[in-house]
Amino acid sequence: MGMTMHGANLKRRFFVSLVLTVPVLLLSSPMGMALPITLSFTGSDWVVAVLATVLFFYGGMPFLRGAADELKERHPAMMTLVALGITTAYAYSIYAFVLRSVLHADGAHMDFFWELATLIDIMLLGHWVEMRAVMGAGDALKEMAELLPAQAHVRQPDGSFADVQLDEVRVGQTVMVEAGEKVPADGEVVDGESQVNEALVTGEAREVEARAGSTVFGGSQNGSGTLYVRVTGTGESGYLAQVMRLVSQAQQEKSRAEVLSDKVARWLFYAAVGVGLAAFVVWLAVTGDVGDALTRMVTVFVIACPHALGLAIPLVAARSTSIGARHGLLVRRRRALETAPRVNAVMMDKTGTLTQGDFRVVDVRAMRDPANAADALGGREEGGGRLDGLDGTGGAGDGRAEAAVGARASSARGAGRAGAAGGADRVLALLAGLEASSSHPLAASIVAEARERGVSPASVRDVQAVAGVGVEGVLDDGSSALVANARYLDERRIPYDRASFEELSGRGLTVSYLVVDGKARGVVAQGDEAKPTAREAVAQLKARGIAPVMLTGDNEQAARAVARDLGIDAFHAGLLPQDKVRLVQERRAAGGVVMMVGDGINDAPALAQADVGVAIGAGTDVAIDSADVVLVKSDPEDIVRLLDLGASTTRKIKQNLWWGAGYNIVAIPLAAGVLAPVGVLLSPAVGAVLMSLSTVIVAVNAMTLKAGDEG
Repeated sequence: MGMTMHGANLKRRFFVSLVLTVPVLLLSSPMGMALPITLSFTGSDWVVAVLATVLFFYGGMPFLRGAADELKERHPAMMTLVALGITTAYAYSIYAFVLRSVLHADGAHMDFFWELATLIDIMLLGHWVEMRAVMGAGDALKEMAELLPAQAHVRQPDGSFADVQLDEVRVGQTVMVEAGEKVPADGEVVDGESQVNEALVTGEAREVEARAGSTVFGGSQNGSGTLYVRVTGTGESGYLAQVMRLVSQAQQEKSRAEVLSDKVARWLFYAAVGVGLAAFVVWLAVTGDVGDALTRMVTVFVIACPHALGLAIPLVAARSTSIGARHGLLVRRRRALETAPRVNAVMMDKTGTLTQGDFRVVDVRAMRDPANAADALGGREEGGGRLDGLDGTGGAGDGRAEAAVGARASSARGAGRAGAAGGADRVLALLAGLEASSSHPLAASIVAEARERGVSPASVRDVQAVAGVGVEGVLDDGSSALVANARYLDERRIPYDRASFEELSGRGLTVSYLVVDGKARGVVAQGDEAKPTAREAVAQLKARGIAPVMLTGDNEQAARAVARDLGIDAFHAGLLPQDKVRLVQERRAAGGVVMMVGDGINDAPALAQADVGVAIGAGTDVAIDSADVVLVKSDPEDIVRLLDLGASTTRKIKQNLWWGAGYNIVAIPLAAGVLAPVGVLLSPAVGAVLMSLSTVIVAVNAMTLKAGDEG
């Protein structure tokens, strides 16, 4: 609306103006119309003139400034229409006051102080109501900048490391990133091994291995190892800086988008100015009376003042945002509700939006002795599910005896399943024992899975992290146990089922192995599960003729598996933030109206670029600050509820605009005197009654809005 004033300022201006308005209303009348209660005393005209002057310059200043901005951009809208009304009312009223009370000129000189005060109050109230209902836009760029640490450990010429301010770090320098620290800048790992959590930056829940030759992004979180990174990008060239630039550009473009009420106000402004000037010229030519012609022109300008429009939209916005909040939808920008009914494509980030966004244990299996059954997984029925060297209840046993038990189990399907369950629980107990003291997301999901299954973690001592691998410890019987990745097994030529590994990893799962005394004894697959309501949300979108499109930075295999599971036909994988922006832009350029739904920093530019940006409530502050709407419950089905609320809200807005504009469509020509030749001339008093009636109608209509309103 061209109004960026802080809510507290608007509130203060409204109440101060309201106090000033009371004596103005008591000491004056609307457009010369006699009121039951009108006070008058010697000097009352001066009191009204002084109070009205304060009202005009104090209460009306936001609209005057807004009009200046709109006219500077050659784009008159609501602020310009309001400014036209209050400026005309004030200037003509002061002119009438001078003639009447200073010069004591003959004749009746009607003023518009009553209209000036009420218009300013109504417009301030409308904007304050709307600002209270709609959350203020946060600073996404500030949130993003705070992801980087303030200092970095930079290698000095003598080989030592010193802490320097981040803005002093230069490309080509080597920085040390200790365990648990944030990576200060984009770079290439030159030494060290660790796992880096890039979830805040890329949006993907899985962690990536970092070792010599790996690329890391500034803002990502280092794991348990120490990394030495040669800086390749910082300041304007860094990954986060590029993302911030994309967000800034998209927000600037979006701020120029026009809401429906501004379009109506612009045409009313043109109509009022055109008709008012025409009325002045015609009446002057017909009557030859400058005062009469001027009064007729001013009446047109004042009647065009959007009293009803000033409340029509804010009241609907307040009502719809209140309804949305009760249903877990926080509407931060009203434009989103007006655009939602026209959406024909919903682009959704995968991780955190359609999926849970965190690691969970998807599968845990016991493995048989590879010496007796090469690379077979004991989780199958034919393997019996019993660990060689580990029975289902704990302790070390004889490998040959366990293999025999496994062979017997293969002849009985039920016994095989029981053995698999018992073996899997034992594997889970050992894994939980090893991971119990770790804060790593993978470790936390293993411990949580054991707790849910009622499996007590095994007793493990001397637990320590192995950089770039996992954790190791010693069991009660003296056996060494290790949680390791497939690369570790490959490097040490430890046999495991490669086909199952390919199948699990191909589904986008992270696969880890339990290694006991140098042999793979168990496997755990962890991944990100689809949200329970995601499939239904996709189905509802397709039923409405809206194309669901999945966007993800994850690999092609993982993306394909999730898309197939949810019934999504179109998906794009391996995306960077600029790729998501490009896809949104391409869809919009092809005539699409795009809603983007995401939760990560890497989604922020696309959220800002889309026609409607929707952030998942459990996502990052940066994503939320870049979005128009926040889904508090992080429920994909709320996307459909948002579309319904948008349709209901837009319907009410259009109804109120017709009521508000309809009054002007009838009143402006009548005020100009188009029917004067046949004896019909809208008096200012009747115009005031129509103005008030229009305002009451739009207020009542706004309050009838309901969730899922069908009109």
